[in-house]
Amino acid sequence: MREFTSRQSGFLAGLVLLGIVALVGTQTTIPQAVGSVATTEPAPIERLTIIDFTEVAKTVTPAVVNITRRVEAVPMSNEFRGPSRDRRDWQEWMEKFFGSPMPPMPRGPEAPFGPEGPPMEGAGSGVIVSPEGYIVTNNHVVEGATTVTVTLPDEREFTGTVMGTDPKTDLAIVKIEGEDLPSLPWGDSAKLQVGEPVLAVGNPFGLTSTVTQGIVSALGRGRMGITEYEDFIQTDAAINPGNSGGALVNRKGELIGINTAIFSRTGGYQGIGFAVPTSMAKPVFDSLMKHGKVVRGYLGIGIQDVTTDLADAFELEAPNGAIVGDVKAGSPADQGGLKRGDVIVGYNGTPVEDPRALQRMVTRTPVGTQAAMTVIRDGRQVELAVTVGEQPGEIRIARADREQSEHALTGLAVRDLDLKTARDLGLEDATGVVVTGVDPTSEAARAGLMAGDVIREINRKPVQSLRDFEQLVSGLNGEKRALLLINRRGASLFMTVKT
Repeated sequence: MREFTSRQSGFLAGLVLLGIVALVGTQTTIPQAVGSVATTEPAPIERLTIIDFTEVAKTVTPAVVNITRRVEAVPMSNEFRGPSRDRRDWQEWMEKFFGSPMPPMPRGPEAPFGPEGPPMEGAGSGVIVSPEGYIVTNNHVVEGATTVTVTLPDEREFTGTVMGTDPKTDLAIVKIEGEDLPSLPWGDSAKLQVGEPVLAVGNPFGLTSTVTQGIVSALGRGRMGITEYEDFIQTDAAINPGNSGGALVNRKGELIGINTAIFSRTGGYQGIGFAVPTSMAKPVFDSLMKHGKVVRGYLGIGIQDVTTDLADAFELEAPNGAIVGDVKAGSPADQGGLKRGDVIVGYNGTPVEDPRALQRMVTRTPVGTQAAMTVIRDGRQVELAVTVGEQPGEIRIARADREQSEHALTGLAVRDLDLKTARDLGLEDATGVVVTGVDPTSEAARAGLMAGDVIREINRKPVQSLRDFEQLVSGLNGEKRALLLINRRGASLFMTVKT
């Protein structure tokens, strides 16, 4: 009873205080007692303007589309078919992002779809960014798709072609062929400020052309564990499953972000959503269009945070910068004179706050550019010039031209398997290459190969690295098929891909 009374008293005190403030704020003159000192009239309080988003919504919604992907059934080993922790983890991962969760899969010869299980479908959103029909969406919206269907708000329906993907930022480009296609202009997310109003547009729960309003609640969000490169816009605009890949726009109707994920304990809206800013999405789009892959700057170093204790140990004035923990032999950093134990505090004249900021600056630096770097070495400031290289690690086996012969693995994108990715996939070691993208029209896609599969063998020959993969693939021309040993979420299985 006393606790309740105490809280009630505090609440009433708060009401009284607010009442006093409101009274003072609305008075223009204050009665004076005899002999009192004259007071000046308080300055008028500037009123907040209520922004009308109706015209913005009319302009934006026609260019935000619904994307449906279809993933054909894939034969699975007996280990993977049964209920297991791996399957629950996979479903949780699917539900972490927007798009339909994995449906229950009846198994066995009597199952209506056979022992492989039914085909799977998922839905998300996308944004048309050019009248030619190029659409930006999330990689996880189209990942592993054998067919992609794009539906516009005016109910026109198109078959989409995945032109390129970038799992490291969870972005993808889809192309449709049509006339009089609406599109959104790119905006500058670097000009955003916390508190600025924004609109989120997408297709949550299949409800097309849904518009919600909110504000930018934070900028530069990272270390979320969502993607490898993170610089998210955080917003409280209501976004839900199905919004993924949709547009985040400013008051001018410009695209300033691609809605990607939500923070939620229930799977629904809880006031925290994340969008990839256009400062990251636009360069990825341009690189995929120009090169067919994302070209990123690369130094070849391992970096870590500067803690307060480490700042003292390295004789730094503040716990800022990035400590170089490793320098790869022969890398741009090695050739430029960087050493283990250096603390990078400046990059091209910009202070380096932390490793994430340095990573962002380096990856956005054009390959071949000489970058000026300020480091602290043994307590002294040292200036270095390092020529930025191209980040290695991923190759795309592009679809062959008509005059070239195709092989069984035409249409795959793969990269070296690092230890972190291996652990995320439930593997004990990082042997093999991981599939990051599959051309939905390729034989590899028809055979059931999908992103996240780890290729361990090709025609009974081991694949331990990207170099092994390249050598074995180069000998596939003329072969009628390729026998693969893959690992999918911890389960090993053989797969035949025909030419």
